[in-house]
Amino acid sequence: MRAGRRRDWCELEVDGQVYEAVENVGDGYRAYTRRKVLVIAAVIIAAVVLAIISMALGSAGISPLEVIKALLGQADERTTQIVINIRLVRVLAAVVAGIGLSLAGCVMQAVLLNPLASDYTLGVSQGAAFGAAVAIVATGAGSMQSSGADAVLIRNPYLVTVAAFGGAIAATLAILLLARYKGISPEAMILAGIAFGSLFSAGTVITQYFANDVQVASIVFWTFGDVGRASWRELAIMSAVTLPVTAYFVFNRWNYNALESGDDTARSLGVNVGRTRLMGMLLASLVASVAVSFLGIIAFIGLVSPHLMRRIIGDDYRFLIPGSCAMGALLLLASDTLSRTIIAPVVLPVGAITSFMGAPLFLYLLIRGYRRS
Repeated sequence: MRAGRRRDWCELEVDGQVYEAVENVGDGYRAYTRRKVLVIAAVIIAAVVLAIISMALGSAGISPLEVIKALLGQADERTTQIVINIRLVRVLAAVVAGIGLSLAGCVMQAVLLNPLASDYTLGVSQGAAFGAAVAIVATGAGSMQSSGADAVLIRNPYLVTVAAFGGAIAATLAILLLARYKGISPEAMILAGIAFGSLFSAGTVITQYFANDVQVASIVFWTFGDVGRASWRELAIMSAVTLPVTAYFVFNRWNYNALESGDDTARSLGVNVGRTRLMGMLLASLVASVAVSFLGIIAFIGLVSPHLMRRIIGDDYRFLIPGSCAMGALLLLASDTLSRTIIAPVVLPVGAITSFMGAPLFLYLLIRGYRRS
């Protein structure tokens, strides 16, 4: 036996004869992990390449090589201004928001043991829309302009953002309170989320009914979802929330693996199931609500990304959490790039593009059923 290679020996009796069998455990495990790491690395590389291409696309006629030079500080002033001050922040906002939304969906599906859990299906996005609608109508934050691509403007975006964040957190706290004090099951939390989402949607419709035409247009404009709204300040806030929460979830990856085997098994392994589920839901909703409150409703990224990676690399949350983050960044960046270029110079709402990915996934789950890898 060669040094450095682990082998398990056992005896096997066949027809009265005893044979020695060798199972190479080390090589099999290394191949198991190497494949998953390579898949995640490939998704990350694809996201980086797409980011460079996305920054090159547009009316300015910049090549990918010029984008790289601008990022390295070697391009002319015009190219540097376009790449650094306009396109880079949009690309980074798509990456950070994609990471946050997919991370939220991945963890929600883990702690609720439900494949349909995400910020959108739990009512977080609808709560944000209701908060924004109330702020627009109550403060008159919407306005119109006579020309330009964006005919509707939000005059007080930070007030609307704070109200949207409050609505998203209200939806989260309502579900958590039901779970905490009424003891509803994780499966029932999805139904509660759908109910609260419907309630907030009804509230948004009623708010629009009493609004004037400019306010209605402003509400609809906000709910479209637009990565281009983010400035460097919004990007910094989203990153300050998303990165520590991501680190927390990666640190607790073994707890989510234990939850996959059921609450009793997780408790036998020393996992505080109640606290793990509560903190997972709270932090996942927090990171999703921050992205939604700044960028508007971007549906199904949190649902699609974990399922795509789960089909490829399985349910091991040591790899599924970073893999979902990478896939979320790639999908939202691809959706934003497509929304800017498909009928340029018109920019489509990125939320509409992501919804086209979510609908087929729901149909796939209904037709095939949910089967874990």
